[in-house]
Amino acid sequence: MRITLPGAERRGSPFALTFDGETIEAWPGESVAAALTSAGKRALREASTGAPRGMWCGMGVCGECRVEVDGQVRLACMTPAQPDQQIKQAPARVVAGEKTIMPAPGAATVETPDVLVVGAGPAGLSAARIAAAAGLDVLIADERAMAGGQYFKQPASAFAIDPERSDRQTAEGRALIGQTLAAGARLLHGRTTWAATRDEAGQLSISLSGDAGAVVVRPKRLVLAMGAYERPWPVPGWTLPGVMTAGAAQTLLRAYATAPGRRVLVAGNGPLNIQVARELLRAGCEVVALVEAAAAPGPASAVDALRMAKAAPRLVMDGAAMLAALRRAKVPMLYGHVVTGITGADKAESVSVARTAADGTIVPGSKRSFAVDAVCLGYGFLPQAEAARALGCATESSADGTIRVVRDDAGHTTIEDVQVIGDGGGLGGARIAMAQGVLGGAALVEALGGRPVAAAERAKAVRELGRHRVFQDALWRIYAPVGLPNLRPDALLCRCESVPVSAVDSLLSAGLRDISAIKRATRAGMGACGGRYCAAVIEARLKAAGAVNAPPALPGFAPRAPFKPTTIDQIVATATNGRIKNESSSEEH
Repeated sequence: MRITLPGAERRGSPFALTFDGETIEAWPGESVAAALTSAGKRALREASTGAPRGMWCGMGVCGECRVEVDGQVRLACMTPAQPDQQIKQAPARVVAGEKTIMPAPGAATVETPDVLVVGAGPAGLSAARIAAAAGLDVLIADERAMAGGQYFKQPASAFAIDPERSDRQTAEGRALIGQTLAAGARLLHGRTTWAATRDEAGQLSISLSGDAGAVVVRPKRLVLAMGAYERPWPVPGWTLPGVMTAGAAQTLLRAYATAPGRRVLVAGNGPLNIQVARELLRAGCEVVALVEAAAAPGPASAVDALRMAKAAPRLVMDGAAMLAALRRAKVPMLYGHVVTGITGADKAESVSVARTAADGTIVPGSKRSFAVDAVCLGYGFLPQAEAARALGCATESSADGTIRVVRDDAGHTTIEDVQVIGDGGGLGGARIAMAQGVLGGAALVEALGGRPVAAAERAKAVRELGRHRVFQDALWRIYAPVGLPNLRPDALLCRCESVPVSAVDSLLSAGLRDISAIKRATRAGMGACGGRYCAAVIEARLKAAGAVNAPPALPGFAPRAPFKPTTIDQIVATATNGRIKNESSSEEH
C-alpha cells in the first residue's frame, strides 16, 4: 500500500501499466517493484521448480525480482515504472530462439577521470566531495536512480521535498549529495559495475552498463565504496514472495512511500530492525512482532551501553525513542528468538519463531506462529568485495567470519591505485564509512595533487572514526551476532537455482570438500546473484565438515566478470569499442 512520507509529496498523476494482462496503477518515480507491491502483486518470477519468487534484497543484488518488461528481462527493484509498460512474470529460463535478435552494440563511452568512485553511499559521497573540492576530476558511478546508498536512501526524484519536514537521516543525506555535486563531482546514475580489469600496460579499466549505454572508465585512481548486502537466513519458506530483507522494506518505505504489507513481522539481529519496525508503524502497518536473535540487554550490558552513549549520544537517544514507540504500540519484542520457518500457498502467510539456547538449538516448547502478509529479515550484512578481489586486493577473515579487505583508515589496499572504503571492505556502519571517505578523499588529493585539504577536516574525521569504532564495538557486544540457523535438509540453500541443503550435505558426506566442485555438482552459485547468498552458507557447511578453504583469505566463489548480470550487447560494446589504445602508437590491447 502507498503511504505518506514526512516532507515528501507525490508529484504528477498516476498512470497505467499492465502485469500479466491486469491493469495496475503506478506513480511517477516509482520502481516497478514498488508499483507491483502497492497492487499486492508479490510473485514476480518462476523458479526452476515452478515455485513463485518475489523481491528479496531490493537493491539489485539477488536477481529474484526479475520480470519481463516490454519483452526484456529486468530487475523490478531497479527499473522505473513507465506508462503503458507490458510486464509479465519472468520464466525460470529464457531460451534464445531462432528469431531472437540481439541489439546492435553501440560504442562504449570512454571516461578518463582522475578518480572513479564506485558507489554513491555515505563513503563514496564523502570521498568524492573532498577530492572534487580540491580540484580533481571525480566521476561517481552508482546503480540506483538516486544517490545516498542504503543508509541515506532518498525519496524518488518525482517527490516534492520539503527539507524542513524531512527526517534527519534523509536531510543529512540530501545535504551530502548537494555538497558533493556542488564541489564538482560528476554522478552517473543507473550504472552497474560489472568488470574491473587492467590492460597490458597496467591501466585500470572499469566496465559499467546501464540503459544509457556502456561506459569504460580508465581512472588514475579507483575508490571502491560498494557497501554491503544482507546475510541469508535459509529456513524453509524464506524464498516465498512477501519475504524480503529489512533493507528492501526500508527502500520501499523511504524511497517510494510504499509499505511491504499490512501485517508485517520483522526479525533478525541488530538495531536496523528496530528502525524498520518503527518506520513500518509510522507508515500505518501492524508490526505483529519484532524478533531479535540476541538476548535481551541486561545489567551486564550497562558498561557497553554507557560506552555507546558517550561515543554517540544522539544515536543512542534515537534508538531509545524508537524502542519506546514500539512499546507504546504494544509490539511484541521477542529477544533470544529466531525465525524457524515461513509458510504459505504462494506467498508468506504464517511465520514460526522460537527461542534459542546458547548453542543455537531451539528450546523445546518455545515455538510461536504469527499470521502475516510480509516478513522482513535482517540478520546482518556481508561486504560487496568482488571488484576489490578481482583486482587482487588482499583480503582476510574478520572476527565474525566475513571477508575484510586489508586496508588502512584511508582505504589504501595492497594495490597502489585502488582504495576501498566503507562497508564494502569490512563492516562498520555509515558513520565509520563517512570518516573513511573523508580520509580517503584527502589521500587522493595527496597522491594526485590539488588544493590541500583542511587539517581541521581531516582531524575531525580521525576523531569520528575513533569514537564510532568504540560505539560499534560496544553495540555488537550487546547485539552479539548470530550464526546461520540449524539448517533443515529441505531448506533451500541456493535461492537462484533452488538447491536444497540436502544436496550439498550429501556431497559433503561423500567426502567432497571444495566449494567450486560443489558449485559444479549442484549449480549452487550459478544464478543471478553470483553466489552472494549461498557461498556463505556452503562455506559454513564446509567448515562444519572440517574443510579448510584454500586460500583462506579468498573465500567464496571466484570473483569473475560479469559481477552482475549484464546484457550481451553492452559486453560486446565494451569489448569492441572500449579497447585501450597505446597513446604512442596505434597498437590496441
